[in-house]
Amino acid sequence: MMEDFSYAQPQRGQLQPGAIPPLAARDDRASLLVVADRMEAADLEPVAGAAGFRLLGVTPLADAPIRLDLQAQCDTILFFCPTMTPLLERLLVQVETQAIQNGMAVIMVAGWETVELAFACQRSPHSQLLCDPDRTELAAALVAAGEHRPAAGQVHEADREGARLQRLSEEVGRLARTLDALTERTGMAMPSFDLGPRISDRPSDYIGMPALATIGTAIGAPTSAATAMGDKAAPAITATQVRDLLRARRIRSDFLPGDLFADPAWDMMLDLLAARLEHERVSVSSLCIAAAVPPTTALRWIRTLTDKGLVERQADPHDGRRVFIALAQEATDALTHWFGASRRLLAT
Repeated sequence: MMEDFSYAQPQRGQLQPGAIPPLAARDDRASLLVVADRMEAADLEPVAGAAGFRLLGVTPLADAPIRLDLQAQCDTILFFCPTMTPLLERLLVQVETQAIQNGMAVIMVAGWETVELAFACQRSPHSQLLCDPDRTELAAALVAAGEHRPAAGQVHEADREGARLQRLSEEVGRLARTLDALTERTGMAMPSFDLGPRISDRPSDYIGMPALATIGTAIGAPTSAATAMGDKAAPAITATQVRDLLRARRIRSDFLPGDLFADPAWDMMLDLLAARLEHERVSVSSLCIAAAVPPTTALRWIRTLTDKGLVERQADPHDGRRVFIALAQEATDALTHWFGASRRLLAT
């Protein structure tokens, strides 16, 4: 009679004495490192998981330089820097340098106090700058960082692209709900993601610094662009006229829903044109106020206008932590001629 050498199967979660535990399944998710003070990894695990990331850990700002030097591989860094510290400038430069070298994505979450410095240090095309974001804005940034977007110029079928956008929208919604649920937990050391008052609602104590020298040619002087268009001379415009147009756009919200007609790019370009006529330089925070939208939205539009060559970054010669924004010459010419054409239409 053959003996039975079979063994009873161990219960789930139990191992036979001396048995080697099975290897964990390979985790191919993109990695996320969080740099923030007063946050716990256990609290951020659900956020990372909902965004499709593998959380590497949470590192305080004081320990971040060493951690970044020792971190062999990282796909995305979520960097919370809402307040100014002596270490912040060095850390921002280090993060952006590594992002350029390694191609990793960076999400910088700044506050009103640090947005100027964060913008001045931003150099990588893979970096996103948020300022006092709400849950949805932060969720969208995380999803965008984890999304492997198609190469430029690649053609997609319309239905496939639509399905991808629908999936991204669902991911943003799910992650925003996860953030919402986590922030409701008592004792959780997470920053507030409440939007609160818009940046445009804050009183502005800074409009612009006097220019060190006249920027470009004088408004109203004929340029090569004007000659090419066949104009004898560019129409004269005053800063008061531009400011009046901006004020007229602002009082529109007294009669119609303001969120239906938001046009931050146009408002910012008009503000930059008025500043140029007044020979002033405009800071990033001042331009965000002019946009009359949440600061993260304004920052995104500033980057878009910069990428399209309509506005330019100008370093402050007296303070390397500040960058001014100015209209490019071609954009100035275009706005000047638009003013002239619109005034002729109104006069007829």
